[in-house]
Amino acid sequence: MYGKGLRPLSIATVAMLALSLSLVFFYAPLDADQGFIQKIFYIHVPLAIVALLGFVAGGVFAILHLRSGDKRWDAYSYVSIHMSVIFGVAVLITGAIWAKASWGHWWVWDEPTLVSFLIVFLLYATYYPFRYAIEDRDRQARYASVFAVAAGAFVPLNFMAVRMAQQLVHPRVFATSSGGLPGEMMLTFLCSLAAMALLWITLVKFELAAKSTSGQVKRLRRALDAPGPANRSRIAPEVS
Repeated sequence: MYGKGLRPLSIATVAMLALSLSLVFFYAPLDADQGFIQKIFYIHVPLAIVALLGFVAGGVFAILHLRSGDKRWDAYSYVSIHMSVIFGVAVLITGAIWAKASWGHWWVWDEPTLVSFLIVFLLYATYYPFRYAIEDRDRQARYASVFAVAAGAFVPLNFMAVRMAQQLVHPRVFATSSGGLPGEMMLTFLCSLAAMALLWITLVKFELAAKSTSGQVKRLRRALDAPGPANRSRIAPEVS
């Protein structure tokens, strides 16, 4: 079920990534101030946007799980958060590289955008130990869903708070006095954003398919060997 359509989706993702990288390196012009290092913008910003939207999606799936009790929604929520945390690591790494090249420092603590994303990332990093600490699978799923809903609501609130902050060192390229990004840069950015979104969807679908297959194998083993409950995963939800 989860693996259906994964092959064409993967092909589309690879093609979109190849197109976006081609545009980044051969089509988008160099920035007048930052030069070549500005091209990391086309990776860093789409990664951040997709990661944050993935966290919100995890909260939406968690709401569906709490309302229906369907464990599939819990699996969707878990995998969405898992993949967004991985994307978040990439955001922090690319952001640090860009900051070092532009500002001479790997990190700037008085920059609200950087610090706010770090806060969101650390918040979701606690999702795993929180879930792992609960042994009962039903309580684990319910409590993890409540966490995902609360954290997912925090993401847009945190974003709005940052946008209203006065001290903004982080570049604002979409709405500037000069009109924002030039056409070539905007096209490249939109293609990169689409590529990162497709990559996130593909990886989520792949992980769900892998967990579904693993769950089927575990159920067959339990049927054949009748192992105890200690062999069940305490952290990742089983996907049927």
